[in-house]
Amino acid sequence: MRQKLLLIGLLFVAMIGVPPAATAAGTQQSSCSFPVSKTDATGTKVSLTEEPQRVVTLSPSAAQIMWEIGAKDKIVGVTQYANYLKGAEKKANVSGTGESFVNVEKVVSLEPDLVLAPNTVSKETVKKLREAGLTVYSYRSATSIEDVYRDTTVTGTLVDECGGAENTVSWMKDRLGTVRKAVEGEQRPDVFYLFYGYTSGKGTFIDEIVQTAGGNNVAAKVGISGYKQISKEVVVKQDPDWIVLNEQDPAVPDETGYRNLTAVRKNRTVVVPIEYMNQPAPRVVYAITNLTKQFHPDAYAAANATNTNTTTTTSETTTETTNASANSEKTTTTESNGQPGFGVTSAGIAMIGTLLFVRRWK
Repeated sequence: MRQKLLLIGLLFVAMIGVPPAATAAGTQQSSCSFPVSKTDATGTKVSLTEEPQRVVTLSPSAAQIMWEIGAKDKIVGVTQYANYLKGAEKKANVSGTGESFVNVEKVVSLEPDLVLAPNTVSKETVKKLREAGLTVYSYRSATSIEDVYRDTTVTGTLVDECGGAENTVSWMKDRLGTVRKAVEGEQRPDVFYLFYGYTSGKGTFIDEIVQTAGGNNVAAKVGISGYKQISKEVVVKQDPDWIVLNEQDPAVPDETGYRNLTAVRKNRTVVVPIEYMNQPAPRVVYAITNLTKQFHPDAYAAANATNTNTTTTTSETTTETTNASANSEKTTTTESNGQPGFGVTSAGIAMIGTLLFVRRWK
């Protein structure tokens, strides 16, 4: 139960078809060069004299980036929450137990050439890994799509997959270009994201998703910043046109107030896979495009019909992308009336703890 609660908190802040760029046919590849140095979030200059052959990722978002740029074969260790990625079960599990997200000893035992540590990993853990002689790159906080481009590009540079990273970013920009074309000039509906009684306000990755998809984030509209609880009274007063949920908490509370919301009465409830919605990595494109299809179906269809980008067409012929494309259809509009509600549970406490844990060292 503790691990489940920690999962909820971690995925909430970790804050995913995407082309496996290294295998996309007919695409010109950019070359990396070594030695290479990059300054990370801790202000440390991370240097590699040669291409790393053994890489450990300490969050599902970092693992997802490695998968999408074509570098998954270099990964020898992942956290347990990356198990949605095809083949991740064959990698060593470096997740810790209890209050620890990472088993430092397990990471060290894998003898990696490079460890990728997103900002949800504490400075203390990064320090221990470095003291053990490992090369660790710590990502900056990601709160925007531009940050995903940045992290994808730097990852490609560090692991010698510059071409794969370039293709992945290009694919993302192409698909999001279609989205922006679709929502331009459209009336934006009010959108409310709900997760165990919490919501995402200004300065969050989910706020960026909602805005990009052509919606107005209700939480930001009422002045909420970051991830906070929101009262039912505020939600009722705002009366959102759409409610967005993720698969960890896929139901609107079945109680007075919520039942009378416009979004509930008109069955405008969208459930998005959590790995698309909450991870700052390439597959966020799935969340954005699918939400756009719900908010602005006609406009998206028209914009998408004119999209003839050859990179997307080529990439969608690969096995990995075919599987991922099938998974992207998991986003659904659901009947809200009569669904059992979870309300605010002890999961919220775990989530708050994780949020504070992350904020301490940013």
